Amino acid sequence: MNLAVLDQRISECRACPRLVEWREQVAREKRAAFRDETYWGRPVPGFGPPDARMLIVGLAPAAHGANRTGRMFTGDRSGDVLYAALYAVGLASQPTASHIGDGLALHGVRITAPVHCAPPANKPTPAERDACRNWLEQELDLLAPTVRGVMVLGGFGWQALLPVLAGAGWTVPRPAPKFGHGASVTLAPARPDREPLELFGCYHVSQQNTFTGRLTPAMVEQVLADTARAAGLSPIRR
Repeated sequence: MNLAVLDQRISECRACPRLVEWREQVAREKRAAFRDETYWGRPVPGFGPPDARMLIVGLAPAAHGANRTGRMFTGDRSGDVLYAALYAVGLASQPTASHIGDGLALHGVRITAPVHCAPPANKPTPAERDACRNWLEQELDLLAPTVRGVMVLGGFGWQALLPVLAGAGWTVPRPAPKFGHGASVTLAPARPDREPLELFGCYHVSQQNTFTGRLTPAMVEQVLADTARAAGLSPIRR
């Protein structure tokens, strides 16, 4: 098993009937602005190098973003904010993400999610989250030799990730650490083949947060830079 094989298997998953029906319906009906495009309409795998030192964990693909383009946070407003911030701190080759093949590359960072299919109303059920858990555990297992820092976007991702981290070989404190913007915690290894992992929280880059000013580009850049430094990367400010 390697990440390329895992990504292929994820993209073929049909485990959750509600999500399969929704993602394929969206791909057929499309949004008017994208009516001439062929939608991806499948589960969206992670994106980034297989030796990443830093992992960004979101929520799930957007119906007309990653579900359309086939790449995490690509082709929507949330991605516009995230990739501009990644570029601003030197972790991406360019500030925009429009489609696969647009030249975008990440530097030492991989992006994934606890749910790989676009859910109706952006709200996966607990059962759908749990059905997808094994994919994230396998991804963390493959990244374990290099990953040292994780930035989690939003409370859903934080709550979904903690039991996955416990299952993948790290010790999650009790009581479980609470999510908050800028929150951080060090997870000790629970297995001899694991290293300590630095976990950081960031408000999700959704329009609900960015359009209201609850989350600013500077706030995203700060948590990105903090996570990168904890992971052993060298962020810069453009």
